[in-house]
Amino acid sequence: MNHGTKPHLLGLLAGLFLAAALVLSAMLVTRAWLRIAESQTINVTGSARKNVRADLIVWRGSFSTEAKTLLQAQRALKVDFEKVEAFLKVNGVSNYLASPISIQEVRAAEKTQTEDTLHRMEGYRLTQTMEVRSAEVERIVELDRDSVSLVEEGVLFTSSPPQYIYTKAGEAKVEMLAEATKDARARAEQIAAQGNRVIQQLRSAKMGVFQINPIYSLQTSSDGMNDTTSLEKTILAVVTVSFSMK
Repeated sequence: MNHGTKPHLLGLLAGLFLAAALVLSAMLVTRAWLRIAESQTINVTGSARKNVRADLIVWRGSFSTEAKTLLQAQRALKVDFEKVEAFLKVNGVSNYLASPISIQEVRAAEKTQTEDTLHRMEGYRLTQTMEVRSAEVERIVELDRDSVSLVEEGVLFTSSPPQYIYTKAGEAKVEMLAEATKDARARAEQIAAQGNRVIQQLRSAKMGVFQINPIYSLQTSSDGMNDTTSLEKTILAVVTVSFSMK
């Protein structure tokens, strides 16, 4: 055999081995890419909104009296309590809570000849609070407006802004999470279509905190909002969803 053909034969064999290695490598890369493509996912956020009306109102009003002696203050407070009680009954409210009476000493500061300050006892101030919880929201709203009539009767009466509560938020949560998930899927399908991809299975879903805000408000909080200041509210549910694609 001609010794000059040996290097040529070895080069040919080396070339064949290199070509085979490249083909095998390409096949492995293709298979790896297919596995990666099958495992690719898309993460989207979906939301659902619902406007609701508060179905429970909490209303509080306080009244107080002052007198030189505790007995006089108690008698005056009892008279005012009867006026407040009559006012509630006239307005159709029979269920209410009366807080324990708060007693506060009334003292006046005065200077002595040595420039020391003394707090002279002048009397007592007694305060009591009435609380009403009702599903008749409109009636209690009117009652709050009409409470000025107690002042006209000589009662030192002040009311706090009513609290408006939506008690069915828990029931709405399940329904709204389903709607938010549908919204997330619709968004995922639109995004996937741009890359000629198709959404497959739902991989995971993470519920966000619920936001209950005054209607049309855009406020959010990482801890969730639970507005009690407005009669009309908007509930916002958010869910983060992961889908597989092909």
